[in-house]
Order: sequence, then C-alpha cells, then structure tokens
Amino acid sequence: MTHKLAFIGFGVVGQGLAEILYSKRQSLKDAEGFESKIVAISDFKKGSLYHPDGLDFEALLEAVQDGGTLDSYPKADGLITGWDSLETIRKSNADTVIEVSYTDVSTGQPAIDHCRAAFESGKNVVMTNKGPVALAYQELSALAKKHGVSWGFEGTVMSGTPALRMPKLTLAGNDITEIRGILNGTTNFMLMRMDEGASYEAALKEAQALGYAEADPTSDVEGLDARYKIVILAQHVMGMPLTVEQVECTGISQLTPELIEQARMEGRRWKLIATAKKENGIITAKVAAEKVPLDDPLASVSGALNAITYQTDLLGPVTLSGAGAGKAETGFSLLIDLLTIARARETVQS
Repeated sequence: MTHKLAFIGFGVVGQGLAEILYSKRQSLKDAEGFESKIVAISDFKKGSLYHPDGLDFEALLEAVQDGGTLDSYPKADGLITGWDSLETIRKSNADTVIEVSYTDVSTGQPAIDHCRAAFESGKNVVMTNKGPVALAYQELSALAKKHGVSWGFEGTVMSGTPALRMPKLTLAGNDITEIRGILNGTTNFMLMRMDEGASYEAALKEAQALGYAEADPTSDVEGLDARYKIVILAQHVMGMPLTVEQVECTGISQLTPELIEQARMEGRRWKLIATAKKENGIITAKVAAEKVPLDDPLASVSGALNAITYQTDLLGPVTLSGAGAGKAETGFSLLIDLLTIARARETVQS
C-alpha cells in the first residue's frame, strides 16, 4: 500500500526528505516494500497544493528550488491550492503528516496544534520540531494512542543519529539510570576551536561562517537547545516526567582562555554536557559546561558531532555518536520514522 504524505512546511528539512524519497524510491520499494507519494504541501511562505492522487516529485522540487515558491507547479484537474496548514491536515487524504513547520520552540506552536489536528483526524505524525515533544509529550502521546496513530520524532534530538530509537529498541530490558550527552554541535565545534587556541569570539564567528551558528547564537551558546533535548530524552527514553523549567541551564559564553588552559593542565577538556539522572524514582537534569576527563568517551567527540552515553544496569555505559544536524541527516530521521510506521502497519495487516 502506498503511503500518502502531507508536508506541513517545505523548507530545507522537508525538501531533504522529498529528495531522499525520490532518489531512493526504487531501493526503498525493493528492500522495504515501501512506496510513498506526496499528496499535499502547505507552507506559510511557499504556498499550498493538494491532489488526492499525488503530486509530482520532480515538479515540486523544481518549482520550489527555482522560484522559492510552489506557484509555478503545473496546474492539473483536481489540484487544490490555498489550503492553510490545518485545512491540509484535516481535509487531505494523507496517512501521515510530515510536520516540519517553522515553530516557536518556547511555545511549541503551531506544531502542537498541527499534531492535535492530525491525531484527531486519524493521521500519523513524524516531525523534527523539538518544542512540541519537550513541552507536550504526555498530552500528545496520550492523544496519539487514543486515536490509534503513530507519532515519530527521532530527529528532535540528534537528527538522524538514533538517540531515541536505539535505547528504546536495542537497550530494551536495561534500566537506564543516567543520560549524559553532547547535544549541540555548534558549541562542541566552538569548544574544540577554543581548545586549539581560538578566543570565544573568534570561535563563534567561525561557527557562524560555517553555518553552524545562527546570527543570534543564544539558543546554542547558552545551552537552551540542549535543555529541550535532554527533556525529550528523559521523558521518552527514561520514562520520567520532566519540564524545561526544571532543568538547570548554563552555557559556554563565560569560558575564558584561562579556564580552557586550566582544564588542559588537569588533563581535561571542556564540553557542554546535558545530563539527566534518575535516582530513587526522582529525576534531576542540568545543562552546563564541564571539565571532562580525557578518558571519557565524550571528551574525544570533536567538531559539530553529537554524542550520548547511556548508563545501563546490564551493559554499563553505552555511547552513541553521530551527526546532530544536516539536510540529508535530518531528512533521514523522518524517513526512518516513516519506515517504522510502515513496518508496523504491515505487521498489523499480516
């Protein structure tokens, strides 16, 4: 059965998934039995399209890449334009909503409302927006379960690196008592450059030039991005309720060359570490710059890479490292969520 998709948002990440689905369409069909078609797109800036029989992949990508909007997409019988995001979710015949809209992480909106509308309409959701998962995990999980649909959000923590799926599947049976991670590639790159002798200001400027840091880097350098991610990990992987406000948070902006040198003399290296620890049924969490011993697996994680160490009762510490951002990498996170939904559907139908 062909999986029908509606994209809410069609920026870099949405286009990344579309390109993967198109370029790998034959291998996905051969290896996974997975076939898909895009039936709808709604993007606040680029416009909206809906056709129940599916839209043309190549024409979609050509339109948005050439003109920046969907306006030049060829007109055809049955094509509907002008729907907003909620109309697209509720009225389209999509099986799954790809939620990659521009969302305010501090409120989770409009993505939270998109999820509610999708679940109430009997549609699955896969997404990369952190806000809804960190802020409304309990509500949205319960709503998806009530309506018998799936909710995938692998890309919210470490892009396509399976920071959520790996512990839930391959570490099943373990009690995970602590999670420690480098969850922000921008600050990890900056700390690497500072360890090599660059000033904070020079490291930030370089990170911005390379596209790792935004013009306003506050979310990265003050640890706010990592704070949302550790909240997601605590709730989904550890099964512990945790709010963003409960996470103590400091960043790297106060680190001086003297502090960097002091850590080096001690055989340590500064890293921005997000930690969630479970003890006696109580969860505590923080984000802070720490002097990590050089024999700690997190100490050797360089550049813009991310890494997580899961402390388990049966295996001890298990560390996962990989890309935490990128067009193809984040597109892959959506793909693996889609494949998981498709596999589950095939299991039920068989």
